[in-house]
Amino acid sequence: MSGTFVGMPAFPPPAHPAFPEAAHEAVNNPTLRGNLRHATHTIRAKRAKAVAEMSDWAELREAGKQIKDHTLRHLDRYLVQVEESVTAAGGIVHWAADADEANRIVTELVKETGESEVVKVKSMATQEIGLNEALEAEGIHAYETDLAELIVQLGKDRPSHILVPAIHRNRGEIRDIFAREMSEWGRPAPEGLTDTPAELADAARLHLREKFLRAKVGISGANFIVAETGTLVVVESEGNGRMCLTLPETLISVVGIEKIVPTWRDLEVFLQTLPRSSTAERMNPYTSMWTGTTDSETADGPQTFHLVLLDNGRTDTLADEVGRQALRCIRCSACLNVCPVYERAGGHAYGSVYPGPIGAILSPQLRGTASEIDASLPYASSLCGACYEVCPVAIDIPEVLVHLRERVVEGGPVTREGNKVVLKPAKGHAAERAAMRAARWAFARPGVLRTGQRLASRTRRFHPRTLPGPGSAWSGTRDLPPVPAEPFRDWWQRTQGGNGDKGAAK
Repeated sequence: MSGTFVGMPAFPPPAHPAFPEAAHEAVNNPTLRGNLRHATHTIRAKRAKAVAEMSDWAELREAGKQIKDHTLRHLDRYLVQVEESVTAAGGIVHWAADADEANRIVTELVKETGESEVVKVKSMATQEIGLNEALEAEGIHAYETDLAELIVQLGKDRPSHILVPAIHRNRGEIRDIFAREMSEWGRPAPEGLTDTPAELADAARLHLREKFLRAKVGISGANFIVAETGTLVVVESEGNGRMCLTLPETLISVVGIEKIVPTWRDLEVFLQTLPRSSTAERMNPYTSMWTGTTDSETADGPQTFHLVLLDNGRTDTLADEVGRQALRCIRCSACLNVCPVYERAGGHAYGSVYPGPIGAILSPQLRGTASEIDASLPYASSLCGACYEVCPVAIDIPEVLVHLRERVVEGGPVTREGNKVVLKPAKGHAAERAAMRAARWAFARPGVLRTGQRLASRTRRFHPRTLPGPGSAWSGTRDLPPVPAEPFRDWWQRTQGGNGDKGAAK
């Protein structure tokens, strides 16, 4: 297993503006804001009710955290065990260091079957590496079968949510997309289609059924891989995923190396926390598990199974003692549904397949912070902490955001010069770095700090109410805090009768 250089982009960042610019455009779209507000508030209220039913939720949350941390600490051993278990069950394991290698492996596997189309289970890993585009470049058509992914694909759109990729669309927009685009991809939408959920679902069902019955190759991701048996697990709500996993003769699963759990017993925890945190259900309507291949053409399941284990920046993320906790993520989307920034900006502003709070810490680690969008993502948060409170595996997203902000400010992209990995100076942060260094120098010298505080208090009547130059963007929406009439050290010495420096230090 190999990775990329620490901090270097594992897959190309998109040609996308920085988050503040993209978010500014999004918040000026009242339809988008209305769609997001309605959907996120509905999901979050249902989730809170489902979680409240569990008297041991805190213990389950801690158990999930411990299982994930244990697995990541021993990931080398469990990866080898996965390969051995999958091979023993009749599957074939491939190792992909980056997106290009994963796309090349999958494309060649599909070509070997002689097929020119595949059906897909919803998979964030394949979206991360741009698999659909890579297949299309080789003349292979990939059909998304998850309802929301189908809407996104037909609408020539991009996902904007981890769980509900078409959350930014309302029913009227979906009806128009179906009526306009379905005929170009297969069976057309029924005449007179309305925007009622039942009719929209039925139109999607009829459109997809012919693809399920015709496809010989399926492509999936996985929510979990059980190391002790080589079993892959997909949880979903519609049943379309199960059709992709059981009908095709060949199944190719692209899975991030962090999706491993050691034993079957570990699934007990996540099959309780994942559905409640994502769809607010007590259990998923469809939990599909497959181990290796089937020997019979009439039995459910693939006759040929390939597992592509994807690194793509994950080992580099694992090397970061603070940032590695992002790899605990089980893709439930609870953090998106409570985030005040996501609720107003939407998923597209994040410029990544991973939007919201988890995307703000995961994408910069997988891709590096060299691009404008990735350098801005750690700042796409108010640090309110709501994301941490709802995370079922206790990822301290605010802690990682602050950690990544430090990385952005202290240094730019990591590049290779000969045999050395070099941290380049960050662009656009010289003033901030200079201010922080000046503050560090002053705080390390009590006499200088005391003199500065006294000078500030004596000149406070001349202090402006707004900051000049670039600082005006900050003070334009905030009140500058008033300077006290005297420093704390002087107040302490005057009122307590002791030494100001010694008293303040206690």
